[in-house]
Amino acid sequence: MVRAKELSEAFRKNIVAAYESGKGFKKISKDFEISHSTVRKIVYKWRAFKTTANMPRSGRPSKFTPRADRKMLKEVSKNPKMSSRDLQQALATVDVEVHASTIRKRLHKFNLHGRRARRKPLLSKRNIEARLTFARENVDKDQDFWNNVLWTYESKTELYGHQSRGHVWRKPNTAFQEKNLIPTVKHGGGSVMVWGCFAAAGPGQLTIIESTMNSTVYQKVLEEHVRPSVRKLKLKRNWTMQHDNDPKHTSKSTKDWLKKKKWRVLEWPSQSPDLNPIEMLWGDLKRAVHARYPSNISQLKQFCIEEWGKIPSDRCQRLVDDYKNRLIAVISAKGGNTSY
Repeated sequence: MVRAKELSEAFRKNIVAAYESGKGFKKISKDFEISHSTVRKIVYKWRAFKTTANMPRSGRPSKFTPRADRKMLKEVSKNPKMSSRDLQQALATVDVEVHASTIRKRLHKFNLHGRRARRKPLLSKRNIEARLTFARENVDKDQDFWNNVLWTYESKTELYGHQSRGHVWRKPNTAFQEKNLIPTVKHGGGSVMVWGCFAAAGPGQLTIIESTMNSTVYQKVLEEHVRPSVRKLKLKRNWTMQHDNDPKHTSKSTKDWLKKKKWRVLEWPSQSPDLNPIEMLWGDLKRAVHARYPSNISQLKQFCIEEWGKIPSDRCQRLVDDYKNRLIAVISAKGGNTSY
């Protein structure tokens, strides 16, 4: 049986006021839309104690002392990854023995809840300083600059590796029927590596990388797809290319190649996927591709190219418009990881 919501003290005071004005229990019950017995209990309590506040209630006293609370909160603050079993042992040192579920309920009282930890790149002190410097140096650039940046990146898409639908509606004892299963294949059943780019005006070209990506292959990809994308997206003459610090991007041969091309390249801090808005588009792409359930590598390649072309230009514009907020988030985090 679901427990009814407790009436507020102000509500109970209104009931007593109505009683004092001469109204009977039946009339009050009707006016306030509550049961006759509830009105009677409130009035009888007021007669006996001259108050409508909650009185001390009987029940088993909590095993948690203020000292135990401090101990528990200190341990969790020091190591948020501690399990309730670990906390049991820690509390035993202050002579408190409680069940693990009791510890979890107690943590909830302090607004602490078990959640899956987010995965983020490991940042060294040098990475943090570089990220903070990048954010501070670029946060005041006007929107025209960011609208004229070509964002680039490579990503791997697995045939069966991304299964967003983890739940099914099924009857008891049907867990192993084929329609209720998520198929798994060793190594994801195969994958494709793609390179893509975009700007505020929309998605640029996307290509499938058929061989191992090294500096030579990377330079060929840039040669074949950057200029056509710049023309398609109508970037201005002073456009800037962004790529990260992957070794094939920063190799001597690639740097020399870019220098000969006279392309302006955005200085980039390592370990900073949250600063590259194309990451959001990779997520969009993979969800769209796997919603079509490709059954082989050929279909996977075809769907990647088709779905990339369907990305709305306003989605790209919003990502670039929001870029200043990414930089502000890095500054607020003092160079640490952000929610992006």
